[in-house]
Amino acid sequence: MYKLVFFVPVSHLEAVKDAVFAAGAGRQGEYEHCCWQTLGYGQFKPGSTAQPYIGESGKLEVVPEYRVEMVCEASALKNVVHALRRAHPYEEPAFDVTETVDGL
Repeated sequence: MYKLVFFVPVSHLEAVKDAVFAAGAGRQGEYEHCCWQTLGYGQFKPGSTAQPYIGESGKLEVVPEYRVEMVCEASALKNVVHALRRAHPYEEPAFDVTETVDGL
């Protein structure tokens, strides 16, 4: 089992969650669409050749974004990350995947 964490602007929260749920993330036992989310602020400064969804090249941006966490089976992980990248509006979505410990 893995834990997926990603950051997404408010405008695309539900669309990205729907995409990764449809690809197999967020399933725990007899439950589906499971996640935890919290609102915060991300910042970035696009480079000169970037094509940012939000902001302008060379200008620091501070954007309200959600941090979303959910579990994912190893067998679905590749499809889930692909779905995340397709549904996310950013050129370079911020996310991480961590293997969880089972049986402690």
